[in-house]
Amino acid sequence: MDVILHIGAHRTASTTLQHYLRANLHALRDQGIGFVGPRRTRDDGLLSGIQPDGAGAAQPDQARRRIARRCGRAAKSGLRHLVISDENMLGSVRRNLRQRMFYRDAGARLARYADAFDGRVARVVLSLRGLDAYWTSALAFGVGRGRPLPTPGDLDRLAQTRRSWRNLVEETAAAFPDAEIQLHSHEDLAGRPERRLWHMVGGGIEPPMNAARLWLNRAPDLPELRRLLAARGENAETLPSGTGRWAPFDAAQLAALRETHADDMFWLRAGADGTAKLIEEANPDQGGTNLPDGTKTRGQKDDGQDGRMARAG
Repeated sequence: MDVILHIGAHRTASTTLQHYLRANLHALRDQGIGFVGPRRTRDDGLLSGIQPDGAGAAQPDQARRRIARRCGRAAKSGLRHLVISDENMLGSVRRNLRQRMFYRDAGARLARYADAFDGRVARVVLSLRGLDAYWTSALAFGVGRGRPLPTPGDLDRLAQTRRSWRNLVEETAAAFPDAEIQLHSHEDLAGRPERRLWHMVGGGIEPPMNAARLWLNRAPDLPELRRLLAARGENAETLPSGTGRWAPFDAAQLAALRETHADDMFWLRAGADGTAKLIEEANPDQGGTNLPDGTKTRGQKDDGQDGRMARAG
């Protein structure tokens, strides 16, 4: 049985994917696919004790035993794939906003999860989104949850930080050296969770379409943000007028974020030094290998043995 960890990131339609998987539990089980989401990882405590934060100290041995039991039951039930999805494995949006940094502690956190899963993880899945859109969505989400509006200095710091998706991909690969690291383009796949699942399990299934076109946990738009600020007794007029999405960054800040993201995507499309596999929808203007379903992949090299992906050098 393959254990597939979907680690997010936040603001990349993780909730939409989780809702889709939960809504199709029975249909997916008939195809040998199981799903464990935040209701089990957080509320029922499957992943509790792995990180030394929250209510108490880490208890990795207890977490390792819980995970082993859960995976063992899933394998005995005949599942071929167990998808475990929780974007909080990377950290949190609140911490990113508080630290004005892109998942600063992700490497150490992921190493603890890798230890807790004790070599069971076959594939780690991460969705990537343009940094300007990611931070815009994160900021709107934060304001919607009670954070103050960012200052110009806050926005400058976010725009100028050099920590980005490349750092996160490299840290993920270092934490899970024996797993395939699969990267999904948010812009291509966010609204199609059935396609994301198809890639996550390596194809060969017929994903159900129930709940496949919902868009959940969207960041609040300008009218909603103004309403929330007014309800908190804050000055809603500090936000721009009009409708649609909030655009907090100025032109120079947007240019900096987009340049960093373009550098990341160049590296990923060039193979990511063999550490990860980037999946985008087919585009005849781009390079890459066409799969039978029309998808293009770039990245990890096939070692020619048992279908697994081996890292270059």
